Amino acid sequence: MFNSINYKLFGLCFLLLVVGYFLLGQGPVNNHLSWSVAPVLLVGVYCILIPVAIMAGGKSDKTEKSEKKKKTAL
Repeated sequence: MFNSINYKLFGLCFLLLVVGYFLLGQGPVNNHLSWSVAPVLLVGVYCILIPVAIMAGGKSDKTEKSEKKKKTAL
């Protein structure tokens, strides 16, 4: 299923989402951070980083164990 790389990326995504929503709520409406930086950060996290966090990772433990068995059998 998921390994440590996935969980680290999900943690990074969560941290960036918190930062993005914090920046979104800062200052007046025409503030540079809440007007341009925060939306770009949030869209990047939702559209790029979360899918990468889901798909990232190496081989599962079961796959590695089966490959080791095949190598030892040869």
